[in-house]
Formats: sequence, structure tokens, C-alpha cells
Amino acid sequence: MYLLYLDDSGSAGNQDEEYLVLGGVSIYEAQAHWITTELDTLAQSIDADDPHSVEFHASEVFSRRRPPWQGMSREEAQGVIKGVLKVLADFYDTARAFAVAIHKGSFSGHDPMQLADHVAYAVFRRYDRGDTQYFDIIAHKFDKSDGVVHGLVHKHNVNANCMCLACQTRRAPA
Repeated sequence: MYLLYLDDSGSAGNQDEEYLVLGGVSIYEAQAHWITTELDTLAQSIDADDPHSVEFHASEVFSRRRPPWQGMSREEAQGVIKGVLKVLADFYDTARAFAVAIHKGSFSGHDPMQLADHVAYAVFRRYDRGDTQYFDIIAHKFDKSDGVVHGLVHKHNVNANCMCLACQTRRAPA
């Protein structure tokens, strides 16, 4: 089984930011311990007395407003962010990073998170309930190239002949 971690950066309501980014990482569950160990080692180098109190929130590290980041120089804080990203970069090949950058001005007058919420709901209904009425409206909007849908991934091992859009376009021709 794969574990999926999601987060956002930016704020839909912040007028000073042009973008809102939704990002994440998918890792194989049996390999999660390795990432935890690597991040614990990095946390130990930041706060040897209480490494478990260290939380690696990139914007907090970068802003250096709160402990343990307060006393760091900009270069040190950037080094921490790079160190966290290097943990992913050096991880097993099974790990995958993904993100979507939403240009908020392209949806002026509307909160782009409302769109993301509806996309998530449509995909949830499609897979969890078999209800395609919402998904079918947006199915053509998932990124694809050469007939393969890349913007939608169905991670499972329950049906080798799954007929969903994501699985159909990845299946090798018979």
C-alpha cells in the first residue's frame, strides 16, 4: 500500500500571492520508516535537546519567526529546506512527488480552492461510490499525453482489469 501526504502552500485569500499550490508525496508504506529516520536525524541537528518538537513546515522555516528557526540566518533556513527536500530526492525510486500550481488571477472572483474541492469530490464519488455523474463532466480536463492520462492516478491492487480512465490509458495493449 502507498501512503499519500498532501499539503498546500499559499493562501486563496492572500492578495499578495499570485499562486496557490497543492502538493504531495506518495511513498510505499514499508519505506516510511526510512523517511522518518532521516527527518529525525535532521531534527536532531536542529534541536538536540528535543528533536521530536521540530516540525518541518517550509514556510515557517523560511520566515524564521518562531523557534527553533528564530536564530537562523536566511542561508541556514534555506539549508534546512534543502535538507528536507534532499531526503525525498535520495529516497527509493518508488516515491513520487506531485503538485498543482493554481494561478489565482485566472479564477478572479472565485476561490480556486472551491474548484479543487469539487474536483476532489467528483473523483471521490467516482472511486468510492461508483457515481460518475460529476466525474464525467471533468474527465477530459485531466492532463494527458499520447493517450495516457497523467493527471489522474488510481493506486490499487484489487482489479487488474479496472476500466477507469486512469487504468485504461496505462494498460499495455493486448
